Amino acid sequence: AKTSLADRMKVLKDKEEQWKSKGKGAANDSVQFTVAGRMARKGLVTETGKEESTLIPLKKCNATPVKPLEEISSRNDVKVEGDKRLDKLESFLDKLHNKGVSKSKTSTVEVTAETEKEVMTLDDEETFGNFYKSMSPATLQDSATVLCVSRLTSSVAEHKRAVRPNRRNQGSRNPLRALAARNDLRQVYTEQRLNVASLETKRIQVERMAKHSKTNLADVALAGLASKENFRKINLRDVKSTDVVTNNSTLPFNKLMLIRVKGRRHIQVRLVEPTARSLNSGDCFLLITPKHCYMWSGEFANVIEKAKASEMAAFVQAKRDLGCKASQVTVLEEGINTDSRWAKEFWSLLGGQTQYRGAGEPEEDELYESGVLDSNGVYRLHGEKLVPHEDAWASMPSVTLLDSKEVLVFDFGGEVYVWHGKDVPLGDRKVAVKLGKQLYGGSYDYSNCRVNPLDASFTTSDVPQQGEGRPSWTLFGRLSEHNETSLFREKFLDWADRKKEEAAQADEVKSPIRSVERPSLELELQPCDAKALLDHEPEPVKTVLEGVNVQRGHGLVRADDGRQAELATVDVDAWHIKEHGEEELPKESLGQLHQGDAYIVRWKYSVTTLVGKRQKPGELSAGTPGRERTACFFWQGSQSSISEKGTSALMTVELGSHRGSQVLVSEGKEPPCFLQLFQGGLIIHKGSREDYANKTAGWRLFCVRGEEEVEASLVEVDCQHASLRSRASLVLLNAQKGLLFLWHGCKAHAGARRVAKRAADRVTQRCPSELGLSSSNSSVEVEEVEEGSEPAEFQKALGPQDTKAYDCMLQDPGKYNFTPRLFRLSASSGLFEGEERLYPARVTEGVMAMPFLQENLYSSQQPALFLLDNRMEVYLWQGWQPDDTQCTGSAKMRWNSERKCAMETVLHYCKEKNPRRPPLAYLVLAGCEPLTFTNIFPYWEKDTSIIKVCAQTQSSKNKVMLVKEALAQLSKLQYSIEELTSKLLPEGVDPLRLEDYLSDQDFKTLLGMSRVEFNALPNWKQKNLKKSKALF
Repeated sequence: AKTSLADRMKVLKDKEEQWKSKGKGAANDSVQFTVAGRMARKGLVTETGKEESTLIPLKKCNATPVKPLEEISSRNDVKVEGDKRLDKLESFLDKLHNKGVSKSKTSTVEVTAETEKEVMTLDDEETFGNFYKSMSPATLQDSATVLCVSRLTSSVAEHKRAVRPNRRNQGSRNPLRALAARNDLRQVYTEQRLNVASLETKRIQVERMAKHSKTNLADVALAGLASKENFRKINLRDVKSTDVVTNNSTLPFNKLMLIRVKGRRHIQVRLVEPTARSLNSGDCFLLITPKHCYMWSGEFANVIEKAKASEMAAFVQAKRDLGCKASQVTVLEEGINTDSRWAKEFWSLLGGQTQYRGAGEPEEDELYESGVLDSNGVYRLHGEKLVPHEDAWASMPSVTLLDSKEVLVFDFGGEVYVWHGKDVPLGDRKVAVKLGKQLYGGSYDYSNCRVNPLDASFTTSDVPQQGEGRPSWTLFGRLSEHNETSLFREKFLDWADRKKEEAAQADEVKSPIRSVERPSLELELQPCDAKALLDHEPEPVKTVLEGVNVQRGHGLVRADDGRQAELATVDVDAWHIKEHGEEELPKESLGQLHQGDAYIVRWKYSVTTLVGKRQKPGELSAGTPGRERTACFFWQGSQSSISEKGTSALMTVELGSHRGSQVLVSEGKEPPCFLQLFQGGLIIHKGSREDYANKTAGWRLFCVRGEEEVEASLVEVDCQHASLRSRASLVLLNAQKGLLFLWHGCKAHAGARRVAKRAADRVTQRCPSELGLSSSNSSVEVEEVEEGSEPAEFQKALGPQDTKAYDCMLQDPGKYNFTPRLFRLSASSGLFEGEERLYPARVTEGVMAMPFLQENLYSSQQPALFLLDNRMEVYLWQGWQPDDTQCTGSAKMRWNSERKCAMETVLHYCKEKNPRRPPLAYLVLAGCEPLTFTNIFPYWEKDTSIIKVCAQTQSSKNKVMLVKEALAQLSKLQYSIEELTSKLLPEGVDPLRLEDYLSDQDFKTLLGMSRVEFNALPNWKQKNLKKSKALF
């Protein structure tokens, strides 16, 4: 039957309500995992009485900010300094041949020089007489008669004679004499030289520069490129200096800035007063100095605020934005590490740790988002005045406001910015800076705004809503186009969209021509710093439960408020997780775990604050007992099924009504606070709990682990000689005979022997049924045995005596009083780096003989590389590589490049370790590890599948070789024709460039041409030629 849209909506709403009411109680996901839910669990928000936030009344407030009617213009009664750097830049540009002033002046034709020139003078009488021949009047008359023509007698001629003017002076018949008789003629004249040639030269030069530039450069930029600099007068800056070198005298950042990140939909990033009172538990903050970059996360900050703060902190540190040159971002989380040694500098920069505001109501973020926008003001420069922008007032600005030919002034309360485009004249920039400083230093009025942007604590007592002059921590800065800071960008609604458009335009500008030359991978990766690996000091064990670092689970710790407290265990319970339920274990079976099962261990503990005694100030006494706390560990064995692991995680939540911590614990990675729950009685059995009854008969062998007596544990291993270790202690038990051998290796140190003795004593005291013992009718005899003097019954239990089954150190004179170290070498981040793998139950003092497990190597993503430092020798463990069907050629090349870097790192490590006599470095392949390597681990199991894979990929290399030799073979640059044309190529060879490994003679013999001729061929011809010669 067809249903209407309204009916369907009703069904969906009913389903939604049913989903919300599922589970025990009325709690649902939306309440449990939101900020409101977390605050409710902490008891900060209740249904009956809620602490009303100062922002809650804003929800009903409809007040809108009043836009100023007057325009901001320059005032004579107010002295405002201009930008000295802009004045200096203007004078500099004036010197660059007037290129930075204006286009009209550069195109004006001007007179550059004037000179007086003398004209030719008339000759004197003597010269004139010699030039002309003298003649008598009679001769002249005769010649005139001959040349005379008939006179005009017409009426026209008579008229011309009648109208001829009467001259005062009789005209001379000689024109030269008439010219000489004139007095109005000048004997000299002025010659002028113009700047047409220089203007044309400059114009051609500018056109040539603009033609070769990728973008349209401004006149100022072109003038700077055309200038010449005298480098003799240049002083180099110290590289260790943190001062920012810029032409901007009004920097858009301060040396100490505290930035608040608050909101939910459109995050508001605002500058606040850098004091501890500005912090609160509901937001995230960034503290930025030239040398530090801290990210402080409040306990009830939402995930959007944390993501934005993390993103901005990473950008500031990576791009050195806001004048910050910190080497890393220090993350401080409220209630977790705000009292650590890394936080001491944070509090000192804020003037000391003081009381700050807690978290407000969950809806406070959205109210703040809309309320703080009331104080936003945007002005544009019009002539010599700042005019309020009609569309951008009291709203979140958009990038569409920014124009390359315009100047804008943004007023965000605690921050005032003068922004100008790249095409704005220098004069307009100077005017805008002066007017911006006048706005910044003048009066302010936020009485009509819902939120005072200068008040970080949301109380009008600290900073009034009206005042004259802003606080000293506020910011005034000048920004230019494409040089904006991240603090400025975050104020905009759609700055991320602008970045996408710029990236798309940059992709279009890129040339479509692809580079034929392929970069070598070997040049990209460099060995990591071996000295840094050696000098790295591991941090102490840290396990944070409900904001308290419980450390090793007992003794003195730091409470939530930072005071010293005593941690004590109240009770311990355990459940065995089955596929469809759970079963609570009796107290006798507490600590009896199986590798094929999953368990839940509930720890109830108390944290009691210690107070000093008045009579004896140096001593501490327990104060009021702290509340009972709970932590649930869901332990998963290495052989447990996926369904059991999932069930254990679900049961952890459902067991009991506690609201404590939930911790995942994997076998072999147990933290000290988990190990101490059993006081040395933890035993990890092979198999599962359901079939342990069939395995209680006969001899069973256990390896002893743990660094302190209360953390001792026994791990069952194969009952054979190969499981013995000369640096460890083991327990051999036969429940039917009631006999327990406590075996000590010849190199086991005193601390390991004490831990083993505690574990053996706990077995005899508790007599767990999982071992086939009974506390009522079982008595166990303990006999301590030293390596090399084992009784016959011990030898019989382990089979025929074979000292070669393990690395027996009876003949070794070394003391072995050192702790091995393990490093993971990888280039997954783009750089080849080394990371030390730490033992979860490590101690800062003492010797840890076997802190690592085989799982540390084999569970890593393969192929993997590990450096194992065993003092006497250093091993480079190389994992297995997928077969050819799963591995591409590029992956093989990256793997070979990483191997080469790892080998170079290991050799540098050995040299740094002992420059005079460096230890030998060996290359160990997965599946082919020697006894000297496997006996560094407490137990080792051969994996036949990995041995087969290694046998196929590593060919015949089934023995240990020196890293130096392997590196020389991997770095070989020349091979014969037979080696390169065989089916199995040599290691480290690039299959796409096999011709590069041929000698010049072999190259010409095989391909029939020289390298120059071959490189001149097209790519397709090169490939066809190599295919024909089996070189592809």
